[in-house]
Amino acid sequence: MAYPVSRITTRPSGRRHPLVATAMVLPLATLLVVAFGGWDAVVTQASSVGVMLGR
Repeated sequence: MAYPVSRITTRPSGRRHPLVATAMVLPLATLLVVAFGGWDAVVTQASSVGVMLGR
């Protein structure tokens, strides 16, 4: 007699620790910044917001 295979996984429910999530995202974020010149865009936007706020 065959027993049915249980497809229930034992993955813990809940959210990841913020440091784990950061460690997962940083390599991709770094690659995108380098590939698309994102750092210049961030600096430009930050300076524009600073000027708009009067600083």
